[in-house]
Amino acid sequence: MLRLLKNRRLWFAVAVVAGLVAVAFWPTTLPVETTVIGRGPLLVTVNEEGRTRVRDRFVVAAPVAGRVLRIELEPGDAVHARDVVAKLRPESPTLLDARSRAEAQATLDSARAAVGRTRADEQRAKAMLAQAERELTRLRNLVAESLATAQQLDAREADVRTAQEQVNSASFAARSAEADVTRAQARLAPASPDSGGRVIPVISPVEGVVLKRVRESESVVPAGDPLLEVGDPRQLEIVVDLLSVDAVRVQPGARVLVEQWGGDRTLDARVRRVEPSGFTKISALGVEEQRVNVILSFTDPADAWKALGDGYRVEARIVTWEAADVLKVPTGALVRAGQQWAVYTVQDGRAHEAAVTLGHQNGQEAEITGGIDAGATVIMHPGDTIAEGVRVAPRPTP
Repeated sequence: MLRLLKNRRLWFAVAVVAGLVAVAFWPTTLPVETTVIGRGPLLVTVNEEGRTRVRDRFVVAAPVAGRVLRIELEPGDAVHARDVVAKLRPESPTLLDARSRAEAQATLDSARAAVGRTRADEQRAKAMLAQAERELTRLRNLVAESLATAQQLDAREADVRTAQEQVNSASFAARSAEADVTRAQARLAPASPDSGGRVIPVISPVEGVVLKRVRESESVVPAGDPLLEVGDPRQLEIVVDLLSVDAVRVQPGARVLVEQWGGDRTLDARVRRVEPSGFTKISALGVEEQRVNVILSFTDPADAWKALGDGYRVEARIVTWEAADVLKVPTGALVRAGQQWAVYTVQDGRAHEAAVTLGHQNGQEAEITGGIDAGATVIMHPGDTIAEGVRVAPRPTP
């Protein structure tokens, strides 16, 4: 009887050990996060911070040396062309010697030549605007007959807006040149006995708002000293300084998404110019970087971005490549398999490695050009525990 009891205990111990070994070596099912491969749009962008600026800024300077009276205008105040924005009282009139008079006369001649040049630029810009409007009219007729695409129409409308901005810029430049002529003539004006008490009005060359007040209190200023900065806030552009390795991928006319500017929507813009010369900038980590300024123009109506002003921060996403319908996968599902990329698919409750060929990619998604089809289920963020044939189960969503 005692022997039988000992045998039963032995067999019970063996069964317990066998059960523990079976549990230890029993294949486990790993919970994983999955996603389904599908088709959709893909944007490849260069992202960088930018700042807004008024395209045409004009510095209103003192035409002659003297005492400028207190300037009552404040930043944001509206001014019109030929408005008096400051008053200056010459301190003591002095006669110009022969050399100074010759220099002043040369300055006046140069200013008058600049007026002619800027007027010619204005006429050229108006001719380009008229041509762009004629081409837009022809293209609208082609679109109505389904002989042209809406994308071509959008590009032509953007050309018309750009041409209109060039006309405005040329007009501002012509007015500024005329103001330079006025200043040069004032310097050559003969002195009179009562000139010490008279007040010389300083006028604005353009219509716009006061962007900056350089001088506020009454003070003595030399000739040419800046007093105010005036510009039109409706002529706003964005300056983005990109790394030179990114700037070479950007083309004029590229679409831009403007985000993080404080509004509740994304603004549309276009690349107007990539400057041909770069500059060195020290990063926050103390590394020298070669940067290039890229100039963007808004394509949205002015009402959409009227809350923006001069020197505001924005986030610009410059599109370097885009497609409306591509097979794509989140980059979090990609793993390296030797010299190529791969994903882990889920089939019959097991993980299977599949090599894929990638095309364009951004930081979140990648285009798949081969190796897997739409509708396949892949594992997101596969860790070291995921291998060929491992049992997996989708993790329940919270």
